[in-house]
Amino acid sequence: MVKLVILGGSGSGKSSQAQRLCKYFDIPLISTGETLRKAISSDKPLPDYAELSDLGRHTQPYLEAGELVPDEMMIELIRIRLNKPDVNFGWVLEGYPRTAFQAEELDFLLDDLGQKLNWAIYLQVPEAVMVSRSLGRSLPDDQPEIVQRRVELFYDRTIPILEYYDRRRRLLTINGDQSPEQVQQNILTLLS
Repeated sequence: MVKLVILGGSGSGKSSQAQRLCKYFDIPLISTGETLRKAISSDKPLPDYAELSDLGRHTQPYLEAGELVPDEMMIELIRIRLNKPDVNFGWVLEGYPRTAFQAEELDFLLDDLGQKLNWAIYLQVPEAVMVSRSLGRSLPDDQPEIVQRRVELFYDRTIPILEYYDRRRRLLTINGDQSPEQVQQNILTLLS
């Protein structure tokens, strides 16, 4: 049973690595960005996301401004998601935690659910790479000033998360500035 958190800045390749690992281990991907987008965009709440649609409406203004969604909303989102039956055999969590406080809250939540995180995988890429990859994606919120803001926020918030997981001996740092295949190979080597 593999339970992983993928950490990395905007454009670090964490979405594609998360997807690759899910395919490899045949476990669901819990992407907070994806879940929030679904929650916001579903006019008719999807049966699975009914509880999330209300939450989604509250998070929308933060997302549109490129700001982080408040902790309590994110934790609630993760709690709802980790209570679904498809995650019983493991999962990869992407886009969360984004603050050291959230990392700690996630540990409390997992304790409550009788689960345990195996590893936090940090995809390390230089700032310039983050910016140029993000600008190359042409997502609606990838304008230069928003990307720059996200990169700054990322450094402010993420360093404490890395320290948190490092103290708990659960941090794997991977050089994310390589081909996706090479990055995946390095992750799998470290996981075995």
